Amino acid sequence: MQPSGGYLPPQGQPGQPMQPMQPGQLATAAPSPAAFLEQSYVENILRANRGKIATVYMTFTGQTQEQVFVGYIIGAGRDHIALKDVNSNKTYILLQIYLDYITFDEQITYPFPT
Repeated sequence: MQPSGGYLPPQGQPGQPMQPMQPGQLATAAPSPAAFLEQSYVENILRANRGKIATVYMTFTGQTQEQVFVGYIIGAGRDHIALKDVNSNKTYILLQIYLDYITFDEQITYPFPT
């Protein structure tokens, strides 16, 4: 029987417990790994270069002067960059909404077709 209304029945891996669904939640098919490889977003580029030193230039609301952060890329998400300062023990979570641009002093990994 074919499901109707865009609903896909939950599918788990053999031997792994299935997660309970919340009321009103629709199951969706997970995108293939290849789908993520072709998405050239800032967070994906930063994740591919985790551990490298980056210089992040940002301008915050209400400010006219750009602020510069230099540090090791710890990780990145859709809305943020996690950076470990090279000169201190500080870790910054920087919101991408304020991002101007990023530079690297070394070759970066760019895992997308050029």
